[in-house]
Amino acid sequence: MAVNPEIFEQHLKVKKEHLDEQEHVNNVQYVQWVQDVAKAHWEARANKEQKEKYFWMVVKHEISYKQQAFLDDELLLQTYVGETSHVKSERHVIIKNAETKKVLVEAKTTWCLMDSESKRPAKISEKLKKVFKQ
Repeated sequence: MAVNPEIFEQHLKVKKEHLDEQEHVNNVQYVQWVQDVAKAHWEARANKEQKEKYFWMVVKHEISYKQQAFLDDELLLQTYVGETSHVKSERHVIIKNAETKKVLVEAKTTWCLMDSESKRPAKISEKLKKVFKQ
């Protein structure tokens, strides 16, 4: 049986504080949303013990800005975990206009699993990999 990554989704509405001087969503805001949806996915899927024992640290962001978003736009944020190695994991995020389904942003972020106690990288176990699979 093939194991597919779980696609985790969040909806949000663009507010005034998300905008820049050109009255569209600030690029930095998208980076924040990429981090927020990743954290929400972890919080929704990991158990209490995993959340206490580990945390994730960003190593690299790669973002492609495709379209703009404006005040009151309804957005759909989708994320899933891709390739995972010893201590690192790739996460993909797609941000779409919820109404038109047009892709606004595509991001690939590399995260490192960290041990909460030692603050050092931790091996990603098979059990932990399954947190993000369906």
